[in-house]
Amino acid sequence: MPEKVAIIGAGLAGSLLAIYLAKRGIEVDVYESRGDMRLEEVAAGRSINLALSDRGIAALREVGMDEYMLREAMPMYGRRVHPPTGETKFLPYSGRKGEYINSISRGGLNVALINEAARQPGVQFHFHKKCVDFDCGSGTIKFADGEVITPSTVIATDGAGSAVRNSMLHGGVERFDLSQVWLEHGYKELHIPPADGGGFLLDKNALHIWPRHQFMMIALPNWDGSFTCTLFLAHKPVPPPSAGGQSADGATRAFPDDAPCFSSLDDPAAVRAFFEREFPDAVPLMPTLIEDFTANPTGNLGTVKCFPWNAGGKALLLGDSAHAVVPFYGQGMNCAFEDVRVLASLIDRSGSPTSAGGRIDWESVFERYGELRKANTDAIADMAEENFYEMRDATADPVFQRKRQLETMLEQAYPDYFSKYSMVTFREDLPYATAKRLGNAQDEFLMNFCRNIDDVSTVNLAEVQKKILEVIK
Repeated sequence: MPEKVAIIGAGLAGSLLAIYLAKRGIEVDVYESRGDMRLEEVAAGRSINLALSDRGIAALREVGMDEYMLREAMPMYGRRVHPPTGETKFLPYSGRKGEYINSISRGGLNVALINEAARQPGVQFHFHKKCVDFDCGSGTIKFADGEVITPSTVIATDGAGSAVRNSMLHGGVERFDLSQVWLEHGYKELHIPPADGGGFLLDKNALHIWPRHQFMMIALPNWDGSFTCTLFLAHKPVPPPSAGGQSADGATRAFPDDAPCFSSLDDPAAVRAFFEREFPDAVPLMPTLIEDFTANPTGNLGTVKCFPWNAGGKALLLGDSAHAVVPFYGQGMNCAFEDVRVLASLIDRSGSPTSAGGRIDWESVFERYGELRKANTDAIADMAEENFYEMRDATADPVFQRKRQLETMLEQAYPDYFSKYSMVTFREDLPYATAKRLGNAQDEFLMNFCRNIDDVSTVNLAEVQKKILEVIK
């Protein structure tokens, strides 16, 4: 009898995983609680545009989908910062040619992955099948409609609210650790339409940021000339810290008692006044601002960490079900795709570890997978939270801007120099944990260095590079 794996969740990670497993001769049933998104309209306002970068591209390349998906993406070469004064500043992501991230529609990518998975022999999708319980001892799944199945193993890609993880937590796995940390900020999706007659109203090859310290807005380009905008704002009033806040450059900053929050934007007049005050250059580009703000839901932002990720060989948590991250490094999807790639490589490398009867030793594969991935997913979760404050605060800081300019110059001059951002985003060969360790050391040195200079064009790059190499030893 052939191996038969049940994947819970037909999102990005689950659909890609189905392709990977099918190409290894493993039969796959994918169970999704929602309907088939290829046939049903996707709810608006719940998807931040995705930033596809090298780790995700590497996973797509292994199943021959990288070029196809990149044709549907918009390249973004850096951040364009919009201060309240109106003059923008462009901060490149890299000093090397060919290094950029790609704005891509979550829904479009998900549909493409489902279509490709459905074409694979041995893959079946089952929609409107909500998993409500999992027995970690027997490996049995129970669905909301009463159906019960027992596959060879279960891989849960059912997101941050995973039902399988919940079963592991509540007695299914001994000493199961779980932490959920929510930001005080939420998000709301908004929209900038194409220009009349087509075209873009903003720089089409940049991720646009309006940093305002307590909050920010971003905009990512779409092929049709529109931009998907996201406002990140506190849900409720945040009391000022007793000792004041800390800005990215270490300066004490007071938080005003009347700082805006979603709960205070409770009528159209308040929304319009807030946007006209904080984002005056964006308001003329957003004709449906009030309608979008009213109609679209306010989403939550949180980090989930847990371990162990496996219930013997009966189940594995993968992607957001194991390690949900906030979106500020653009690595949630890329990390999940890397999860799939690593798991597949372990199946391959093991030579299909088998027991009697020629079945895969899933427990061995899952345990090794957890050993390899846990430190790295913890690292990107931490960096994603840190990058929120970088995007919200530091991108408007002259010291940080000088640091980014210096990093760009170093990358142009020294091919073996990679900024922290580049290590995370453009080095799929470098584990996240290594990128965090090296990147934090570099960042600390360069921020201190740039506080003491006014013009990076006068810097001796060779001396700076030499000191960086000493710092990261």
